Amino acid sequence: MLKQDIGEIRALIVRHKRWDMIFALIGLAALMLGVLVFAALFVGMAIDGLPRLSLEFFSNFPSRRAEHAGILSAWVGTTLVMLTTALAAIPVGVGAAIYLEEYAPKNLITDIIEINVTNLAGVPSIVYGLLALGLFVYQFGFGQSILSAGLTLALLILPIVIVATREAIRSIPASIREGAYALGATKWQTTADHIIPYSTPGIMTGIIIGMARAIGETAPIITIGALTFIAFLPPAPVKSDFPFLSFEWLFSPFTVMPIQMFNWTSRPEAAFHQNAAAAGLVLVLMTLSMNAVAIYIRYRLRKNIKW
Repeated sequence: MLKQDIGEIRALIVRHKRWDMIFALIGLAALMLGVLVFAALFVGMAIDGLPRLSLEFFSNFPSRRAEHAGILSAWVGTTLVMLTTALAAIPVGVGAAIYLEEYAPKNLITDIIEINVTNLAGVPSIVYGLLALGLFVYQFGFGQSILSAGLTLALLILPIVIVATREAIRSIPASIREGAYALGATKWQTTADHIIPYSTPGIMTGIIIGMARAIGETAPIITIGALTFIAFLPPAPVKSDFPFLSFEWLFSPFTVMPIQMFNWTSRPEAAFHQNAAAAGLVLVLMTLSMNAVAIYIRYRLRKNIKW
């Protein structure tokens, strides 16, 4: 009887290992399929766009002549919009997540807030564009400006930042909090000196995901009135005279890289399609560069953490 039970257990273990292997192969195949599709699209875009990349392509404004068209206004607008988005979304998102996870009482109201935050992460981006059109453009009077675009994208990625930050905070062992409280630390001291530093790598991951989504969004930016053709730059943020900083650029008209690409791909000439491929290649490199900086910061912070 005992030998029979041992044989059944061994057969069960072998069967489960077989299923583990099958699922691992399916997961690997799905991963490779996604990687190969991305690689094929990226290589095709690089083949079409690399010949157009030059200093003039980055320093010229858009033009009706494809050979003279550039992305100066588009990449400057994208950079300024992403800066505004980061300054608006990161402090608010991280602060909201810390409050919900560490300070908010566990009751019906916080449960409703948590459910809504999770659901907002799946709302189509065009809905945020319509909300921003009525709120920022008309109600607050910001107009069709960089500020409106940055706040719109900040609303778009805010649920992502909040959810990722809360998950990062939850991953901190309870012994960290208990040890801090045992030594007489207050709630704020525990949060500021232990919880936030230890969860920073996970928070950075959420910020990377959110910013990567925001930089490629088109629908909400078009909804609030971004220009498809613009031949001037916003005012410089830094001036030569006191107080040296200027915020006029926040209320300037703008365009961004996805809209410029959309404008070029809608034209029938093949030369404009090559320009769109080159702009897409630049946008991918901008996204990868932004992610690389955030990953490096996350790595350095994780390296300095001592559990």
